[in-house]
Amino acid sequence: MPIIQSVSTVSPPVDLSQEEAMTFARSLFSDSFKDIDRLLKVFQNGEIDSRQVCMPLEWYAEPHDFETKNNLYIQHAVELGKQAVEKCLTNTTTLERPVNAAEIDAIFFVSSSGISTPSIDARLINQLPFRHDIKRIPIWGLGCAGGASGMSRAFDYCKAYPESNVLLLAVELCSLTFQRDDVSKSNLVGVSLFSDGVACALVSGEQSTIKSTRPMPHIRATSSRFMPDSEDVMGWDIKNDGLHVVFSKSIPNVIKSWLGPFVHQFVEDHNLSMEDVQHFVAHPGGKKVLDAYQKALNMNQEQTATSKKVLQYHGNMSSPTVLYVLKDFIEQQPAEGEYGLMAALGPGFCGELLLLEWQ
Repeated sequence: MPIIQSVSTVSPPVDLSQEEAMTFARSLFSDSFKDIDRLLKVFQNGEIDSRQVCMPLEWYAEPHDFETKNNLYIQHAVELGKQAVEKCLTNTTTLERPVNAAEIDAIFFVSSSGISTPSIDARLINQLPFRHDIKRIPIWGLGCAGGASGMSRAFDYCKAYPESNVLLLAVELCSLTFQRDDVSKSNLVGVSLFSDGVACALVSGEQSTIKSTRPMPHIRATSSRFMPDSEDVMGWDIKNDGLHVVFSKSIPNVIKSWLGPFVHQFVEDHNLSMEDVQHFVAHPGGKKVLDAYQKALNMNQEQTATSKKVLQYHGNMSSPTVLYVLKDFIEQQPAEGEYGLMAALGPGFCGELLLLEWQ
């Protein structure tokens, strides 16, 4: 089975409290919404304390065109992505030794919050000593599902090439998509929830020479699921001034009705039940999403506590968020033989599941 050898995270430099974000939203949108005080309760009810963004708060109050925002996306994605790769490869907390970039056979780059051709992974290859025959697989448009989907694709690669070592790099700078002149409720909800983050994971095939120092999550199996005719549930509207968030209020209800059968069928296909899964490595899309997970899978709050903690201190960073949760679980050092279920949902509407076993 492919093994997750190391996970690193890098947060952008500007720490933003939820109170600061709410005050900012009030200053911008109070003239646009007659019931602004009622709408701003979404900031208080989301159970987010702090988030990280890549620019000072005053920058977001000024108008910026798509070119300016996207150039900042490229700049910060390269800078923060490089830090995340270096941290991942030198993480001797879980790695037996530091890994040289030349040992990496493929890199999967996941993002949905900016556009770059050549993609960010190509720009990183020019800054780090990767081999020039490295395989590049940029993945765009999976949103919040991207971290789990990228991990599944890394699993596929390592199953096909069991001696290989693969990097998964997820970079999202959601704050740079902020639209100050968009007075939709979706935009207001997005301001209350989304943030910036970067995560990197090293996945190795079972014949790799790289070893870990402790039991680490092996990927036993993956599953993808697509919901037909659900394009309007979440995503972007791409307009002249950039990316506008699409965020349907139906998402929690969709999860309650759709996720349960998907999850139970997946674990049953591997002769398990959810009672056998000790660790729920879930992307925390928001408080209502975590509540929907609990109802759909008959879970208690303790089982979503790690996801809730990541949401509380980092907000919803889109694709990297589930890797932040995974890193937290790894640091808890689950016992050998314990199972985990990684889960994330995203635009399409779609879901991705991975069955993990610590070995």
